[in-house]
Amino acid sequence: MPTYVTLVRYTEQGIRTIKEGPARLEAFKKALKAAGGEMKGFYLAMGKYDAVVISEVPNDETATKVSVSIAMLGNVRTETTRVFDEG
Repeated sequence: MPTYVTLVRYTEQGIRTIKEGPARLEAFKKALKAAGGEMKGFYLAMGKYDAVVISEVPNDETATKVSVSIAMLGNVRTETTRVFDEG
């Protein structure tokens, strides 16, 4: 299954409601699973981005659909890119 890296930045709204973060992460995991995917890793980050997500989903269309549905909530802005292993 294709692998994707998503770089996450909290919006002002997302920072104001940061205590809801764990529930939002669980909702994201469920959205990925419902789309036929899986979160492989979640990392808080320092610098330009607040978090990094590694996920696997069936295809680019599904990755885009999940990313847009999460962004529509207004808590985060994301940049997602497909990555490839060395094989």
